[in-house]
Amino acid sequence: MYTIAIVDDEKNICETVAYALTKEGYKTLTYANGQEAWNALQHNLPDLIILDIIMPMMDGLELCRKLRGVSEGLPIIFLTSKDEEFDRVLGLEIGADDYLCKPFSMRELVTRVKVLFRRFSLGSKEQESAQCIMVENLHLDLQRYTVKWKGSALPLTITEFMLLQSLIKKPGIVKTRNQLMEEAYPDNIYVSDRTIDSHIKRLRKKFIAVDDSFTHIETVYGLGYRYKTECTP
Repeated sequence: MYTIAIVDDEKNICETVAYALTKEGYKTLTYANGQEAWNALQHNLPDLIILDIIMPMMDGLELCRKLRGVSEGLPIIFLTSKDEEFDRVLGLEIGADDYLCKPFSMRELVTRVKVLFRRFSLGSKEQESAQCIMVENLHLDLQRYTVKWKGSALPLTITEFMLLQSLIKKPGIVKTRNQLMEEAYPDNIYVSDRTIDSHIKRLRKKFIAVDDSFTHIETVYGLGYRYKTECTP
């Protein structure tokens, strides 16, 4: 049974989301603010967290930063207001895997939760034919969801891992944003071009943090992105 933490200062949202997820068979934990959640979760992480951005004591962005310091693999879904575009994009750059704008459909939230959990299953199926992918200095372990560049480990979120995996399956080939959406979000969940761009930006930053000469994730303007190898023209 997966455990999902819900962090929102609006009690009715916490209760409604918890009820919907409990009906789907998940165990739920609810917290009224970021500080309360951090105190409870930092040493005992849930399997997924649903996180409001605007909260007292500690907001969702700060809690996300702290959680990412403990685990890059923890799936995080942000809840935001429609007019919080800057915070929403910043949240993706900090490390959220997905977001929903309030008011949202409970069915859509449940679906997105299932999508994040299903990505682990999709990765497990790929293990049957291959346990790792190696492209020059890049090594992806499909079993452990780990990435190494020139021997240095890169802690990636689920979404970042799926995007990188999509890019390196066909090095040198341009992947459109729609193709990346389909492979990183395989259940036809709608995400915007801006969402993909934010994840790619964060992915590049993680590579540059261990190698400031890294330029292999290339933007092909008007089309999308490609993973450029040493022999890519």
